[in-house]
Formats: sequence, C-alpha cells, structure tokens
Amino acid sequence: MIEAVGLTKRYGAQTAVYNLSFQVRPGAVTGFLGPNGAGKSTTMRMILGLDNPTSGTVTVGGRPFRQAPNAPREVGALLDAKAVHGGRNARNHLLSLAQLSGIPARRVDEVLGVVGLQDVAKRRSKGFSLGMGQRLGIAAALLGDPRVLLFDEPVNGLDPEGILWVRNLMKQLAAEGRTVFVSSHLMSEMALTADHLIVIGRGQLLADMSVRDFIAANSAGFARVRTPQDEPELREKLSTALAEAGGQVMPETDGALRVTGLPLPRISDLAHEADVRLWELSPHQASLEEAYMRMTQAAVDFRSTIDQKSGLMQQLPYGAPPQAVPGPQGPQHGWYAPPPPGHNPYAATTPPAPAGPPPAVPGAPAVPAAQAAPNSPDPSEDAR
Repeated sequence: MIEAVGLTKRYGAQTAVYNLSFQVRPGAVTGFLGPNGAGKSTTMRMILGLDNPTSGTVTVGGRPFRQAPNAPREVGALLDAKAVHGGRNARNHLLSLAQLSGIPARRVDEVLGVVGLQDVAKRRSKGFSLGMGQRLGIAAALLGDPRVLLFDEPVNGLDPEGILWVRNLMKQLAAEGRTVFVSSHLMSEMALTADHLIVIGRGQLLADMSVRDFIAANSAGFARVRTPQDEPELREKLSTALAEAGGQVMPETDGALRVTGLPLPRISDLAHEADVRLWELSPHQASLEEAYMRMTQAAVDFRSTIDQKSGLMQQLPYGAPPQAVPGPQGPQHGWYAPPPPGHNPYAATTPPAPAGPPPAVPGAPAVPAAQAAPNSPDPSEDAR
C-alpha cells in the first residue's frame, strides 16, 4: 500500500504539491488524474524517493521507499520511457537492471515475452518507436515481480492492440493483490481500467473515491426519449406532460428529448396517460470525461484563446475585395482569405482573344502556329 500524509513540495516560491493525503490500496487499479501542472509527476517522484518532500511523509508498504532493502523487488515504476541508454539493446538494458538487484537472467527473457519484445530483444533501444519504448519501460517495472507498481502514462504511443494489452495487464496485476497506481490523461481508458480515482488540481486533493461514485457526484443522469418522427404533435404533447410533472425537457438535434428530474417509470407512465407512443426510453449517465471536466474546470492553468486569424481560409464572395482580419491592435491588413479557384475578383471578366504564335526570337528556330501554347498571351492585347 502507498500512503501519503500531508505531502507538500515547494520549489522556491512555487508550490507543486500542498498538504496531499491519500492511500493507494492493493487489489485495485487506482487512477491518478489531474490537469497538466497539477503535481502528479512530482507526487510520483516523491513516492519513489527521487524528490524529497518539503513537509509530510509518503510510505510504500509502511516505510519510505529509500529504506526498502531491495526496492526493485518491492516496487516497479515507469515514469519516463526514454530513460534508457540508446546504445544498449533491449535485453542488455534489462539484464543490467537485473544484475544490480540480484534478479536471475531468466527473468529478463520472461518479461520480454510478457511485453511482446522477444523478437526485437537484440535491437538497440534508440531505434525503438514510442510504443516499443513504452513496452520496454513496462518490462523494467515488472522485472522484480514487485507488489507495488507505478505507471505514468503507460499507453502513450501504443496502438489499439497495445492499449488493450496494457488495460488487461493492469487488471491482472490488481487481481493478483498488487497495488497498481496509474497516471493518465485518457479518460476513456481510465473509465475502462481504474476501480478507484485520486484526482488532484493545483497540487491539492480534489477527489478520492470509486469511479462510479466520482461520476455520480460530478454529473447528472438523464433519460433519452424518442417519439415517432412522422408525428411531431406527439412529441410536443409529451413535452408538455413531462414539464407539467416537474421534469426538465430539452430537445436534442436528432429529434429526441433529454429529460431530467423524472425517473424512467414515471416518464413511461406519463407517456401512457398522454396516449403517446415511444420509440425509445433509455437511461444515460455522463462519462468519466464529462465528470472530470466538470470537477477540474477551475483548476486548469492552460486555456486556449480564440485564434485572431481563424477566418483566414473562409471563402470570400465573388467580386469582394480582400478583408482585413481584426486583431488585438486593430485590423491586420494584408491577411485575407484567397478567393476560390476561378473566382478571382481582379481577373478580367471577358476571356482573352485567341492567342497567336509567339514572336520570333533572333537565332531561335521558328515555332509552327499549330504548336503554339493555346493559352499564350497575345502581344497585341497590350497595345489595346
């Protein structure tokens, strides 16, 4: 088990983590979520003894990580998949780690097979793709068969098959009674992998609860109701009945109704009493992503602004002059959308006269009229 009590880390005047307390229990996959700059990586580094906390304590298995007699056999971690000597092949990299911890060489071949790198074990790691590097980092974390595992963005760079493999691996490790702590920005993946969530924002704890409780606490469920599309009067009749019963009804773009404030049996009864046929009546719960965005919206440090030149590629109406783009310091002349092909407002409105043969150049062979370019300009046009 991992336990943090009043964990605080300051870098000068900057506070990365403040008074953070939580427990990561064995037998479950615990997701570690938070916006960029929330302090997730700093927290993981303090767990592994790579950074000293300014105040507070963090223990793994009841003692600080640095006091573990053989840390790689107790804790495995993947924080940076690029922390590998590029000149070593995959097997030698793992073999050097194994020798430092007294792990037999046969274990190296075992974990290479587990992560699917057995066929490239003799290739230098500098030639690995991002996904292959992730697999090598996971192999290093599994090398000592530890009881506690920490992973920072373990599916980064993996293809769909690799993501599914990591998901199943995390669940299998937790099912064996291990402590699995996973940091990720992929909400859809966390929803499928994690059992419990620890969410932080600006270095402070925002939530410590199960995935189901987290979604329920930070979102509102709704019912989706659909009536026959060829009878819009039934839709209006049902909307009135639901609103009179205390429901909140919102139309959706596809013609369905989103209803909150009423349970599904009550919606069904009201439709029956109003003599309205239903094509759909289904419950819907918000996703983990929606619940996460709602909770952390006040803790986001980096927000996008409107692009001042976002309309550059819009097509101008035929014959319209170039438009100046508004900017923070006033109109920015010279930035305009090019007209679509064939609609240049500055082009001649009448087609040019058929072109004749080009003028003869002294010393050059004559070009027959039949071979002249069909769209060559006529020199006589300039004289007109």
